[in-house]
Amino acid sequence: MGFITNQFIADLFKKRIFEKLLTAIFETMKLSGPVNKMLLSLVLICSTSFFTITAQSQTAQIKVDAGKVLNKISPVLYGSCTEDVNHEIYGGLYNQLLFGESFEEPAPATSYSGWMLLPAEWRIGDNGVPLSAGPGFKFVRNHTLVKDGTVEATINFGDRSRNAGLLVRLNNVRPGNPNPTGYAIDVSRGENKITIKKYLNGWRDIAWSKKEIDIKKSVRLRVNLKGNKISVFVNDEQLPSIEFIDKEHHLLAGQVGIYANNAAAKFTYFSVAAGNMKTVDPLSPVSSTQVSSQWTPVYQSAKGLYQIDSVNAFTGRQAQVIQFISGSGKVGISNSGLNHWGIAVKSGQKFVGSVYLRAGVLSGPITVTLESTDGKQTYATSTIKRVDKIWRQYKFSLTAKKTDTNSRFSIYLSKKGKVWIDQATLVKIANKTFKGLPIREDIGGMMQKQGLNFLRYGGSMVNAPEYKWKNMTGDRAQRPPYNGHWYPYSSNGFGIEEFLQFCESAHFEPAVAINTEDSPDDIANMVEYLTGKATSTWGGKRAMTGHIQPYKLRYIEIGNEEVIWGDKPEDYQHYARRFNTLYKVIHAKNPDLQLICAAWWRPESPNMESLFNAVNGKAAFWDLHVDADNADAGTTVDKNLQDMQALFKKWDAGTTLRCAIFEENGRLHNMQRALGHASILNAVRRHGDFVLTSCPANALQPYLQNDNDWDQGQIFFTPNRVWGMPPFYVQQMASENHLALNIGVKISGPLDVTATRSEDGRIMIIHVINSGNSEIITNVALDNFAHRKAEINTLTLAGKLSDKNTPHDPEKIKPVKGLLHSAGNTINYNFPAHSYTILRFNR
Repeated sequence: MGFITNQFIADLFKKRIFEKLLTAIFETMKLSGPVNKMLLSLVLICSTSFFTITAQSQTAQIKVDAGKVLNKISPVLYGSCTEDVNHEIYGGLYNQLLFGESFEEPAPATSYSGWMLLPAEWRIGDNGVPLSAGPGFKFVRNHTLVKDGTVEATINFGDRSRNAGLLVRLNNVRPGNPNPTGYAIDVSRGENKITIKKYLNGWRDIAWSKKEIDIKKSVRLRVNLKGNKISVFVNDEQLPSIEFIDKEHHLLAGQVGIYANNAAAKFTYFSVAAGNMKTVDPLSPVSSTQVSSQWTPVYQSAKGLYQIDSVNAFTGRQAQVIQFISGSGKVGISNSGLNHWGIAVKSGQKFVGSVYLRAGVLSGPITVTLESTDGKQTYATSTIKRVDKIWRQYKFSLTAKKTDTNSRFSIYLSKKGKVWIDQATLVKIANKTFKGLPIREDIGGMMQKQGLNFLRYGGSMVNAPEYKWKNMTGDRAQRPPYNGHWYPYSSNGFGIEEFLQFCESAHFEPAVAINTEDSPDDIANMVEYLTGKATSTWGGKRAMTGHIQPYKLRYIEIGNEEVIWGDKPEDYQHYARRFNTLYKVIHAKNPDLQLICAAWWRPESPNMESLFNAVNGKAAFWDLHVDADNADAGTTVDKNLQDMQALFKKWDAGTTLRCAIFEENGRLHNMQRALGHASILNAVRRHGDFVLTSCPANALQPYLQNDNDWDQGQIFFTPNRVWGMPPFYVQQMASENHLALNIGVKISGPLDVTATRSEDGRIMIIHVINSGNSEIITNVALDNFAHRKAEINTLTLAGKLSDKNTPHDPEKIKPVKGLLHSAGNTINYNFPAHSYTILRFNR
């Protein structure tokens, strides 16, 4: 039986056919009068409502052939990507409750002489104004009005892919107004371009550089202002990169400043020239208290002095100094964890920790405590009675006497003296962590519940020059901090080995990425350390740490998103050389390891074939990163995979090189993103023989933490809570219903569908995505699946595209189970709007 179309129903109502038909019926039945007219009206209203609802629905047909096997599906399809972005590791998965463990963060600046600080986190730094990454931070020069003149600055980028620049002709500048009117000269290091933005009832781009600009780590920006013309020069160029005349509501005068948008940048030079006068600003910070910014000074009935020592640190670049000068109380510092959001403790809970100390003249003990955020209640105390004059590690244990989700850890002096502090650690005792590892038990357990079977440890963090394997080994307290890609004061406390231990305990297939410029000798040692026998030199070092057997590591990626910055032959050639150099040493140590090419995929570029030829036969997989925010993202991914495989076969018909999707990327974590991931899984099932895995990024995200636009965590957490976002549940649903074979499907209608079957033929599953705004009434026909049971299990995730889960409603969007009873070879099913549905058949 065919379906009544929406247009047919609409035409019936448009021509008033229902009304005429019912009137004729009533007349034939000799029904008249007021009562029957009311009855006619009621019937018309009900009919109109019913058919209006029906008209808003759509129809589709699905035909599944269980006997037609198209391809196998990878058993490790259900991956995730984790790296230390948005502090998902250091501050999250890593069971280190103190954030700022090495005191590397500079003291915050309370102000800069002559400047107004709009919302931002500005730091005291050497020779300039450093700032943390954040959304649109601005810093405006007081009382400097510029009409015509030149503004110049030097910007050092700590993040290759974000934006910073100059502000000119600003008006309505005042604290509490983050968006004054004016122009921003925006430098995008990631896109290699300059843009002029204008804020007048909202920011908009008004001009941009016509050609790609090679923006290195440091860039000198010069802006000439004359009337309504703005000219922008980069570095020592004599010709402007942009020359723009603003003919619409032009702004002719105003204040000047600097800004950053999700970039950890430092401004080391700033000058303003107007007329015959040029002023170079010294960028002088003002701060009264020198305490590393992740810590807070605390004192009671005492006078103290705080200093940052950049010469005598135990490890890293600096140490914290506290001096008790006078009084009867205490002087110290406190730490409240990531984002100062508090350390969650429970009554009776045990913690252990350590701190490196060295003393000057010290007349009393050092006290460490767990206490309330205002310091008025003490939950646990430990005393360090004597501190040497050379650096030593001092261990302590603390048992909380009260439950508090927002406590702090403090270190105090209560007598005259001076102490240097470095490398502080506080963790839960081993039996309260994940499998006894330095991993948060609740987060690790939630990742298992998601159904993951593949986990990548890589991403832009490995592109940082200081990201080196050799610095991730040995005593965690003695591992040097490093200038990370996402955070300039990153910790090596959690590294590749800790990641492999986690995967081993959680039963995830691991893949690790390494820096392309890492030393071949160090990488050879790493491979032997991780995968060599205990009788080998470096395998023996691993065995001495207690891990006798080699780690079950099979996949190593050389780099991450290499040459993403531009389609340059010389850069692809450099990557090919580095890949082959590292391949040789890795293959010599362990020929069973499979390597992943991390060069940015540009199918239209002639550089792809030459790079393919350079890595073919050596790389097992090519890493493809895909966009995942759109609800139908799989449509594009399907085509990309088809094109990639076709090119591989065109260049070498016998190639074994395949694809690994190591990052599904976007800026969402809502229901729309969940549908995007579901549709990508459908695309990957269709190419199961070609694709190893698909890893959504990011695996984890602290609640309300987003300092780089990648607002895409699958699992969110606070100090004491963990919950899944809608994409989490898509992965869980798909993983729990994984079957090995992709089978034939034909679809008529606006649905995205794949069907899978078990190898023994007893189970069949249909994955259906309705990304549209209306319910879809569907007829499902089954071929070659005879003698099935009448019961059909259903599992559905549905909601508004904008829906997401919160700490207050952590299961707003979650799967709903159902059970249908329908025998035979066809069933009818209505797929809700914005939904992912699994139909499970058994026989």
